[in-house]
Amino acid sequence: MNAADIMTPDVITARPDTPLEELVDLMLANRISGLPVVDSGIIVGIVSEGDLLRRAETGTEKRRSQLLELFSSTAMIAADYVRTHGRKASEIMTTDLITVSPDTPIAEIANILESRRIKRVPVVVDGKVLGIVTRANLLKALATHLRAEPAPVSSDDRSIRKALLEEFRHHKWASQVAQFDVTVQDGVVHLWGIVRGEDHRRAMVVAAENTPGVKNVADHLEDGTLIALQVPSM
Repeated sequence: MNAADIMTPDVITARPDTPLEELVDLMLANRISGLPVVDSGIIVGIVSEGDLLRRAETGTEKRRSQLLELFSSTAMIAADYVRTHGRKASEIMTTDLITVSPDTPIAEIANILESRRIKRVPVVVDGKVLGIVTRANLLKALATHLRAEPAPVSSDDRSIRKALLEEFRHHKWASQVAQFDVTVQDGVVHLWGIVRGEDHRRAMVVAAENTPGVKNVADHLEDGTLIALQVPSM
């Protein structure tokens, strides 16, 4: 299996001038921990939870000792100030990008995520973001594999996934599923994500059942309304 087989398509992105408040809202509303920053269709950076952990507003910015301050360059100190006080994506984002291509094997992706200690990697061709692979995507691929007889992903499986994703793009209710993903193994479609109620769940399952070549549908969808009810009030 390669990146194209497990990546989450239709990635939520930000612009270089996206305000800090909007970045935070996007992450919370979509329950994601990072998003690529795109300028004129080309990825220029990525903002993650890690980039927002050290902030002046919460008093969590790094505080150097006087000795460390003495040996730190003024450029380094200035860069830290921008990251902890910046108000838009271009001032906060990480620009040292790590990306993969659609045909990158998932074993290589796992090594990248582990060795670089990151949670996600954009799938990019010619600077354009086609999707994103997160640790969760790898876990879903593992779960799919464990539920089926070991077998390589066939061209038919890829065709099914492509057709189903295309079908979902035509429906507004499908775009409202958070953390949405589809994996296909031997004609069995596995649906993942957080839906906004039972009607959305049934629509997702029916769409999968009606896709040519599908033998069965494994529903791993979670009901976001029930999750919200389980959150204790403060």
